[in-house]
Amino acid sequence: MSMLNDVTTRPAGPIVIDIENITKHYVMGEETVHALCGVTLQIRRNEYLAIMGPSGSGKSTLMNMLGCLDTPSSGRYQFNGKNVSEMDDDELAAIRNREIGFVFQTFNLLPRSTSLRNVELPLIYGGIDPETREERAAQALRDVGLGDRLLHKPNELSGGQRQRVAIARALVNNPSIVLADEPTGNLDSKTGQEIMTLLENLYQQGHTIILVTHEPDIAHHARRTVFLRDGLVESDEMSSASRIKELAS
Repeated sequence: MSMLNDVTTRPAGPIVIDIENITKHYVMGEETVHALCGVTLQIRRNEYLAIMGPSGSGKSTLMNMLGCLDTPSSGRYQFNGKNVSEMDDDELAAIRNREIGFVFQTFNLLPRSTSLRNVELPLIYGGIDPETREERAAQALRDVGLGDRLLHKPNELSGGQRQRVAIARALVNNPSIVLADEPTGNLDSKTGQEIMTLLENLYQQGHTIILVTHEPDIAHHARRTVFLRDGLVESDEMSSASRIKELAS
């Protein structure tokens, strides 16, 4: 049983993400910003991991690395045993489209498109035929409780419903990993709890959940917490509510 939530913790599977001594430097004018300063981390399938840290700690940069949205300045990153630095653009795009579902704080929905069309986007990029992708997108929306909102546009939905559309889009390709960046940041507490319940259900179904947050109450849902400070891993341990609050203070 989880020390945190008194709910079932799924057994972790093989290592899917293995990063060693990752660094990331940005040159801004005459200044070099050291966003990551030698991060080593392993993530297994079926884990529920929270990445925490104060502003400027490197957690957003690390998220971009894990999601193959950015490349490190130095260090090694292996995804499913393959070195990411040796992958070409097509291989990286395939990982982002098929293996990882992204959920963002700002939803990132197309404002003039229906829920159905927004959820179809990864399938369009994947070359899926129109009939199949519409069926899969509709099912993904039903799975997050929006079966009656298929033809609604974002401005016709509440914040929580928009985030559910974003989660449906993340899930439509049945990725093994869901990477959620501050998924409740623009939501009220009640709606945020509903979204966290949805992520918990996904974890229980066998998805790997990687949650990036600065909120202790949100990190509380994870089974493991990595805390970053100044581009380094300060702690990496099974989550406990008291420890999270101590680190965040």
